[in-house]
Amino acid sequence: MTTRMTTGITRMSLENARVLMVTDCNPQSQLFIDYVRQQLDCQVSALSTQESFVPPADRKVVVLLDADHVDENCMHLWNSRASESPEMILAAFNLRDDEHAAELLISLHLQGVFYRQDNLLLICKGIAKLLEGDLWMSRNLMTRLIDFYRRQQLNAYRPVCGLTHRELEIIGLLGTGASNTEIADQLFVSEHTVKSHLYNIFRKIKVHNRIQAMNWARQNLGAPPMTSLRSARKARTS
Repeated sequence: MTTRMTTGITRMSLENARVLMVTDCNPQSQLFIDYVRQQLDCQVSALSTQESFVPPADRKVVVLLDADHVDENCMHLWNSRASESPEMILAAFNLRDDEHAAELLISLHLQGVFYRQDNLLLICKGIAKLLEGDLWMSRNLMTRLIDFYRRQQLNAYRPVCGLTHRELEIIGLLGTGASNTEIADQLFVSEHTVKSHLYNIFRKIKVHNRIQAMNWARQNLGAPPMTSLRSARKARTS
């Protein structure tokens, strides 16, 4: 006999809540959905990465991004949606470890983190806490985040490896995965100028390629300016 999990959330608030899994829709994910629905007694459904979703304005929605099936670009798209919808609570599951979670948290506003080794009952408890308005992260991960943002505060008051303001703009855009052409369009400069700046940036931060520079930017400069780049792309395609 299955016992429904007891949480601090009232039955009424659960009935008005929704859990949405963004994943590969298959029999295994359906079993997970059925379990969460039974434990929390709220609406639970799955959505593939290709399907669209309009968040309801009158209820909280916990969106669970499956790291095994949702790529980085799709995660950033959901992050943008969540920033425009105060009722949407973004979380990721099937993460490998704290290192994997920390990488995502640099550029995503995740309020919950679940790992591959987490059992289903623990995940349900975490979802319930998210619906209550709490964060759901390990103590070790929270400590790492606090240390990271402390370093960010220090960097705000001193030059970063001697990079100029324009070089910081360029490497910030590089951290979003932007091409040289996109960076040039965003900053209203030529591609030759971007290449010259990148050469100087690589030399100053002691990296040899774009991937290393992107990782350096995400570790040392914080969340990249996704909004401004996204706006520029939208303007060019409209």
